[in-house]
Amino acid sequence: MAQTKYLTMAQALVLYLANQYVERDGVETPFFAGVWGIFGHGNVAGIGQALQQYSDKIRYYQSRNEQAQVHAAVAYAKMKNRLQTFACTSSIGPGATNMLTGAAVATVNRLPVLLLPGDIFAERLQAPVLQQLESEHTQDISVNDCFRPVSRYWDRIYRPEQLITALPEAMRVLTSPADTGAVTLALPQDTQAEAFHYPATMFEKRIWHIPRNRPDQAMLERAAEWIRTAQKPLIIAGGGVHYSEAYDALRAFVESTGIPVGETQAGKGTLPYDHPSNLGAIGVTGTEGANIMAREADLIIGIGTRYSDFTTASKTAFQNPEVCFININVAEFDAYKHAALPLIGDARATLEELQLILSDYHVPDDYRQRAAQLNQAWDAEVQRIYDLGHNPLISQGEVIGLVNTLSRPQDVVLCAAGSLPGDLHKLWRTRDPKGYHLEYGYSTMGYEVAGGMGVKMATPERDVYVMVGDGSYLMMSSEIVTMTQEGIKVIILILDNHGFSSIGGLSNSVGSDGFGTKYRYRSDSGQLDGEPLKIDFAANAASMGAHVLRANTRDEIADAIQQAQAYEGGPVAIVIEVDRSQRVGGYESWWDVAVAQVSENPDVQQARRDYEDAKRDERYFL
Repeated sequence: MAQTKYLTMAQALVLYLANQYVERDGVETPFFAGVWGIFGHGNVAGIGQALQQYSDKIRYYQSRNEQAQVHAAVAYAKMKNRLQTFACTSSIGPGATNMLTGAAVATVNRLPVLLLPGDIFAERLQAPVLQQLESEHTQDISVNDCFRPVSRYWDRIYRPEQLITALPEAMRVLTSPADTGAVTLALPQDTQAEAFHYPATMFEKRIWHIPRNRPDQAMLERAAEWIRTAQKPLIIAGGGVHYSEAYDALRAFVESTGIPVGETQAGKGTLPYDHPSNLGAIGVTGTEGANIMAREADLIIGIGTRYSDFTTASKTAFQNPEVCFININVAEFDAYKHAALPLIGDARATLEELQLILSDYHVPDDYRQRAAQLNQAWDAEVQRIYDLGHNPLISQGEVIGLVNTLSRPQDVVLCAAGSLPGDLHKLWRTRDPKGYHLEYGYSTMGYEVAGGMGVKMATPERDVYVMVGDGSYLMMSSEIVTMTQEGIKVIILILDNHGFSSIGGLSNSVGSDGFGTKYRYRSDSGQLDGEPLKIDFAANAASMGAHVLRANTRDEIADAIQQAQAYEGGPVAIVIEVDRSQRVGGYESWWDVAVAQVSENPDVQQARRDYEDAKRDERYFL
């Protein structure tokens, strides 16, 4: 008779997770770095008991917010190029649904995270239990069904033995280069505590190989012909370059062929900022040179990009009537976008094989030189903004410049939402492939503090600079407590601009005068147009254990950054008031945000006319 282990479902789950490994290029890594969790009546007696029992095999981390723990896991997975992640557990009801935003962040960004929300009783006798959603149409539903559309794999474990077949499927998706994202296993609280004789082989070490798939050879040959005949080819480097660790392959390909590169938010850092073929950011938040060359390009080579509207400038970026696309992507879904010639495969492997075919090819010298000139011109524009000397309050661009200049090349800047991502995309001088961490697939307000913690846990040797606006900070700053508890040092720069600055600017652009975006008292008029709210962000951060510094002038900010670098405790917060009206401009680009078609407001009427003019440049690619 085969050997078995008599375990509860939760014990079997935790023991299984502790024995899962991944391997790529001969390097083997435990796949789960630990388990984040907040306990309640949906998981305390199941997963909670199991984590305590196996605390020597897998580490438990205590978070303050269920959404935040998923953000930390996602940031960790991104920093580890998807080769390692966390599991996250919650109680039923609100604890579970708090993780929904985090699940969407993971799936939109193609990053692995395992979600283990507690669920209602499979037995049903007790129903309705505390925090249960009832339905008059079915008893087979709970709030955990909300995870279905934001998960790459979803299952509910009604019987303990179902774990035997569910877990390998969960791991298959989590470790898939093409299909990864959030995986949700809903765990009824009574089933977690039920025991079963599990096969002992289930808990042996298992190694999941991460393949470097190659595209079809005929497609490669055709792609090489397209490149040879193109007059103005352009590469768009996306996040897939990072996940594939294709930096050397991209650089070798670019230096051999001379094809210039524009970087998406997820792809920034794939080349050093001063590489002569690096045009920098592309799209809505792009540089002048990248967007000009995108407009003129007759061939776009997309590498690991999903072509979001920010990358394509809402389908206005590519205006050459003859433009066509080659897409290198592990996911067939993304490879076929824009009616492209699809090279379905790993970015590094595909670039290496494509370069062999194109060993004797390079763009004309004048085209290569033009890219180098645009690179230098953009760097001069960045320096101008860094040195702006704006008064009386410093500008956001100058703060970015100070952080960039005073940080080490290997350090990491992190952001997610507001006006900061666009400014960072344009202005940050990337010197290390992993030195720029933006969550811009979902652009989640509240990601920043928790995400910074995850990045620091993934790379403790680097300093992590979280740049966060006051709006995002107020949405979710609670993981400062977790950083204090764990002794995790993250440098958090809180930029106080008295409201939602990014959307305020967008509101102005559509004729609505920043309505509802400033932090002000309600006046006698009944509107939120009174005196500014006086929020003490420094006191708030200090109350959660952060070492706090206040700084406003250039010298004060530089001194605060240097003090933070030398600090040897937990989190550091630097609070800086910035001028929300001093913005970094747009460069040769447009974003489609629909403007009211009818209005009594003349500003809205003018915005609508401008909108209709710009919209004429939108294109289908068929």
